[in-house]
Amino acid sequence: MSEAQPTWAGDPPPPDRALTPGDRLRMLARGAVLGLLTYGGLGLLLALRAVEWPLFGQRRPWTPHLTQAVCRAAFTVLGIGYRVTGRPMAEIGAVVANHGSWLDIFALNACQRVYFVSKAEVARWPGIGWLARATGTVFIRRDPREARAQTELFEARIRAGHHLLFFPEGTSTDACRVLPFKSTLFQAFYAHDLDKVMKIQPVSVIYRAPEGADPRFYGWWGDMGFGPHLVKVLAERRQGSVEIVFHAPLAVRDFPSRKALAAAAERAVRAGCETGLPQG
Repeated sequence: MSEAQPTWAGDPPPPDRALTPGDRLRMLARGAVLGLLTYGGLGLLLALRAVEWPLFGQRRPWTPHLTQAVCRAAFTVLGIGYRVTGRPMAEIGAVVANHGSWLDIFALNACQRVYFVSKAEVARWPGIGWLARATGTVFIRRDPREARAQTELFEARIRAGHHLLFFPEGTSTDACRVLPFKSTLFQAFYAHDLDKVMKIQPVSVIYRAPEGADPRFYGWWGDMGFGPHLVKVLAERRQGSVEIVFHAPLAVRDFPSRKALAAAAERAVRAGCETGLPQG
């Protein structure tokens, strides 16, 4: 999703229910613990990275494990069920997934060592931008004048063993559907013979709403504000769950074009979201 690209609108969400005193207490308690966990983890990560960088440079053998631990613990704090089906690939390559919520960042980080590719404006978001930069996010602008530099950056990170994670839908949804994948960013996988050595692993992110709640409960889309959505999730007494489904990796060399590769990845992710089972 770029700065100029509109978000997906879909149907408007139902109005949030009024919070009871118990909801407010729960929201404050969970929020305090989640804040300490997240930003305490950030402080520890920055300290660890200060030692890791001189020794290993762009490689990150230590800090991703800390990111995983913090993100996994976040679901315990929130009370959201968390399940992983399949395994992340070990081969050189990238990961693509559907995008339904800000919770995707925690869910996808909790089970693998991965580095997100995000729109440039996220780097300027208070709080979130700091976290994104510290955890190695790659920020991009959809500007043709920067395409070559971005391709070179992707190649350097991938060849360094980083699994970059893309959201090819280009925007977040209501977490109940998969939008058509945009193929533009897949072109980078065909540069400088990368297609001969790398694979793409499709991943489905499946949210199940709390019992009795709107199926779109965890979805974050359109003009929804982050703050109100965060409050809603923190305050919920009986949470739902999220499942991460890893599908069989796709060898880039097996597809003649970025469009064919994007279509195959989309089919796997869409089927996983519809059935809850890995494809391939």
